Amino acid sequence: MNGPRDRGRSGEDAADRALDDALALANGPRGRAGRGARTPANDPLAVALGHEPLRAPDPAPPPAAAVSWPEARRIARRAGRRLDVRALPLGEDILGMALARPLAALTDLPSFDSSAMDGWAVAGPGPWRLKGQVLAGQRRPSEPLLGGHAARIATGAVLPPGATAVLRSEHGSVRQRTDGEWLHVLAPHSPPAPGQEIRRRGQECRSGDELLPTGALVTPAVLGLAAAAGYDELVVVMRPRVEILVLGDELLDQGPPRAGRVRDALGPMLPSWLRGLGADVTGVRRLADDADVLHAALAASTADLVVTTGGTAGGPVDHVHPVLARLGAALLVDGVAVRPGHPMLLARLPAGGLLAGLPGNPLAAVSGVLTLVAPVLRTLAGRPLPAPYAAPLTSDVPGHPADTRLVPVVFDDESAARPLHFTGPAMLRGLAAADGMAVIPPGGGRAGEETAVLDTGVLAPAWGSGT
Repeated sequence: MNGPRDRGRSGEDAADRALDDALALANGPRGRAGRGARTPANDPLAVALGHEPLRAPDPAPPPAAAVSWPEARRIARRAGRRLDVRALPLGEDILGMALARPLAALTDLPSFDSSAMDGWAVAGPGPWRLKGQVLAGQRRPSEPLLGGHAARIATGAVLPPGATAVLRSEHGSVRQRTDGEWLHVLAPHSPPAPGQEIRRRGQECRSGDELLPTGALVTPAVLGLAAAAGYDELVVVMRPRVEILVLGDELLDQGPPRAGRVRDALGPMLPSWLRGLGADVTGVRRLADDADVLHAALAASTADLVVTTGGTAGGPVDHVHPVLARLGAALLVDGVAVRPGHPMLLARLPAGGLLAGLPGNPLAAVSGVLTLVAPVLRTLAGRPLPAPYAAPLTSDVPGHPADTRLVPVVFDDESAARPLHFTGPAMLRGLAAADGMAVIPPGGGRAGEETAVLDTGVLAPAWGSGT
């Protein structure tokens, strides 16, 4: 039902030309473009990908016949606002959420001078007379060390006053004498230099230093850093609530395709994919090809984003457009100059939520995810934009005369992008083996030319994606 539908274009627009300029400027070292030199404000590659700085949501414009692919991504990014923020306890529940404010150090790290090794805290040159021991977490303060004295010390223990260095355990030897135990340096090791094996207070950061910026994703490492810095909770942006409606009487839930019907590939695929993009998928429902059923589902939805699959073209049971008109929804994107996925759409529902209408063909639907859904979710979730990157093509890739193509690719040992086969709109075989999706400008790409590559996020953990 959702085969591509051709729509007229007045010609190549400025965003398409920006993409061509970006691909020309991307020529440089093979592999991914550098992350430090160019910013979204001045990088044509970022502009072509719809990555320029975010501004306030645009009012609903009259939809064009079909917008360019970069412009569709820009519209999607600007369609929503960052969701509410909340202070939540440290833990797995906030993995993948974005920081709503910078993470500032609550104290110096380390907060005291400590030993970096198991061994002996020593004062001055040796040999040293042993006197006591210092353990990590010891509550009573250690006695000061006088010159020529040493104390056994554990990794992480507070350095005793007067200590000048730490001699690691494998570098020293204790000898018993009539006047007590004495520590000597074992040959061929040298005596420890002043400050050796000592973690100084504030070595990692000082109180008030910004450790992470607003928008940083909460990963396991971020949880550990926040805990080390003294946090019990973090202020994060809430996950966008997403409802998925899978449309189509021709879809089967189990078994092989048969009798003119096909398996539903999107119902199993989309939920985890969208969770990887930061969504809280609240439900996945299969709906019959019935306009009244779809109308009721959309009218009752309270999701921040509804994602539909199928029904966006102009066939006899493609009900998405008529139902949106009946609801009074505002179309923000109605068709995108991209292959596959031409008949995707984006609309604002009367209650304020957004709807992304994806084509029913699986690879075309993935194109819709990368074009519309991922940018919307990033804005709603307060997530940062991924740095754009490019790679040279290993072979020529045919292009559409006027539309952008998204083509599954794998990276070779030289970080070049090798186009895959099986890239028809209904096929997933190429995508399943892909490392990313190459952005092929109108007219096609030649072997050796660099082109933008989108990270599909398929293999990304739940707390991050580069799409």
